[in-house]
Amino acid sequence: MKFNIDNLPVIFPYDKIYPEQYAYMVDLKKAIDAGGHCLLEMPSGTGKTVSLLSLIVAYQMHFPEKRKLVYCSRTVPEIEKALAELQNLMNYRKSCGQNERFLGIGLTSRKNLCIHPKVSQEKWGKVLDAKCRNLTASWVREKAKVYTRDEVPLCDFYEQLEQTDLAELLPDGVYTLEDLRDFGKENEYCPYYLSRRLIPFANVVIYSYHYLLDPKVAELVSKELSKDCIVVFDEAHNIDNVCIESLSIDLTKPNLDASARSIAELAKKVEEFKERDKGKLDEEYKKLVEGLKAASQARDEDIFMANPVLPDDLLKEAVPGNIRKAEHFVTFMRRFVEYLKTRMRAQHVVAETPLSFLQNCKEVTYIERKPLSQRLTSLVRTLELTDLDEYYALHKVAAFATLVATYDTGFLLILEPFENDVIPNPILHHTCLDASIAIRPIFQSRSRKLLYDFDEELFPALGIITRGSDQVAISSKFEVRNDPAVVRNFGQILVEFSKIVPDGIVAFFPSYLYMESIVAMWNDMGILNEAWKHKLIFVETPDAAETSYALENYRKACDNGRGAVLLSVARGKVSEGVDFDHNYGRAVIMFGVPYQYTESRILKARLEFLRETYKIRENDFLTFDAIRHAAQCVGRVLRGKTDYGLMIFADKRFGRVDKRNKLPKWINQYITETATNLSTDMSLVIAKKFLRSMAQPFEHDQMGISLWSLENIESKQRGNDRNGVNNGTSNIRMDIQ
Repeated sequence: MKFNIDNLPVIFPYDKIYPEQYAYMVDLKKAIDAGGHCLLEMPSGTGKTVSLLSLIVAYQMHFPEKRKLVYCSRTVPEIEKALAELQNLMNYRKSCGQNERFLGIGLTSRKNLCIHPKVSQEKWGKVLDAKCRNLTASWVREKAKVYTRDEVPLCDFYEQLEQTDLAELLPDGVYTLEDLRDFGKENEYCPYYLSRRLIPFANVVIYSYHYLLDPKVAELVSKELSKDCIVVFDEAHNIDNVCIESLSIDLTKPNLDASARSIAELAKKVEEFKERDKGKLDEEYKKLVEGLKAASQARDEDIFMANPVLPDDLLKEAVPGNIRKAEHFVTFMRRFVEYLKTRMRAQHVVAETPLSFLQNCKEVTYIERKPLSQRLTSLVRTLELTDLDEYYALHKVAAFATLVATYDTGFLLILEPFENDVIPNPILHHTCLDASIAIRPIFQSRSRKLLYDFDEELFPALGIITRGSDQVAISSKFEVRNDPAVVRNFGQILVEFSKIVPDGIVAFFPSYLYMESIVAMWNDMGILNEAWKHKLIFVETPDAAETSYALENYRKACDNGRGAVLLSVARGKVSEGVDFDHNYGRAVIMFGVPYQYTESRILKARLEFLRETYKIRENDFLTFDAIRHAAQCVGRVLRGKTDYGLMIFADKRFGRVDKRNKLPKWINQYITETATNLSTDMSLVIAKKFLRSMAQPFEHDQMGISLWSLENIESKQRGNDRNGVNNGTSNIRMDIQ
């Protein structure tokens, strides 16, 4: 399908288009023309990704200033889906005679892209990263020129990449992550560094939020992006949490013990290096005298050792004299770690601002407020260290010191001492309270256009169950959540819906702890055995590998007709990045309201900050946060206009007007007044009727699905022009080719 939007030729890779997609592209065109930031919402079931890509690629190809598109998503599966959609679009454009030069790539971690026969076998990402550095670090490669390859092993894939001209690395096209791996194996190129090298040359780059929002990563991966980029954050309702996590660090006693061992090892390395090559240490000292920027000019491929955040004014300062020399820096770090150990011995909770912490640190140790992380990076490079995973704890301490010294407001240090079995070790939290700190550089310098893409769904059948068959009110409220009657009624809901719902059911709980408690009580009551008669049961766990295995078997059970139930957790992996379309999710049950753990001291500090700074009341934020996650969970089962499913809220609090009004419009419009106060029996009657009706054969128009062909669009446009009707988009002329 080809059409024009305000003289912009757009090629859409399908024969028909939803009216929502066309309206979305019209508004998107306006936003790009305006050159500012914008926020856009569109139901995910109506093809928002292909609409966005079709319009922006058309914009890139039509205008001389081909702005780069940076598309950020949360998970690797979402990145893969976006790349596949882009690949399909470009293949369609090529079939339409558009033989344009175009490069689209994705980027993810070494763990997902490494093809080295030994390194890629490592299970843990941190270990894999360290082994990769041992084969690719600049000083290792220099040493290999003197010694044999057996003495100093290198990565052949990386070496082949380094010897190839950038212009010849990758032919035009769109490459999924699997395509990059296959291309790397075929041509003996490292896929990870290949994608890193080609970011400046690509028309479209698709990667994780963290590559832009986490300063440690963004400084290395995204610093060369043009200020004229178009940046899209998909599912941006989670962006505040990502921003806060990127600037927060926790230190524990084992971290400090490991740091002390690393410092001792570092001191030995310094002495050995002084005996072997004192000139390099002297050269490093001269660079540091000139300032941190000079020290950072060397090639650094290492995200692990990246500086967490350093504003320009700090970068321009010279490194303090007491840490310029390597031995002085080692002594300095040893003193700082000992100071942190002393603070960890506190017997009561301590909460203080960075200024207070720095003042106390200065009084006790005479340590001044200066950045440390870049100094450690420089020393590691100079000493030509390998096995950097051994220095992970020390780098964490240095990054902690840098963050403390960088920001005065929007952060808080919270020391939680040993408290029986609740907290296994004393923890020192450096927690970010203000999400705007991490995203501010994006608005100010990285791009002129920021598009937020929120995720919503369509066409559900919804019900709020407030009481069980025995008329006992059900809720996950703390006072009654473990009441046997409430637990039994929750279990009865699961059993009864397992009987009537075909294929897959996904159930969500507020937390792992509560899910474990409920499942244990269900087992004692015989409820699990009853549910097992109708469907297999799988459980999400905090372990990613176990969850992936459970999810794989859940899908198999749905495919072979046995049917299955997946017990999951709000804010877990399943609730964010996994789609349960069609037979994989015919019903979703939200057991309880997924409030955060309100006794968390970090959460309390953030709530206090929001109240004092932005006048947001604690209860308003907690309710908003819980409801948005509940909506995210139930939305997992509807992934298109031809999909359908039941959405059940099992908690009496969802029936209250203040809670219900905070649900997104796409949910509220389907909740009838009679469906806000259901018992288990009443909800089963409604569910059976809905499932029977949806099991009948439908045409698109019977299901309320509107699709526009070119003729429909042309006819509608002519009618609007003739009658002078403005339907919200007709002010943009659309010429059909």
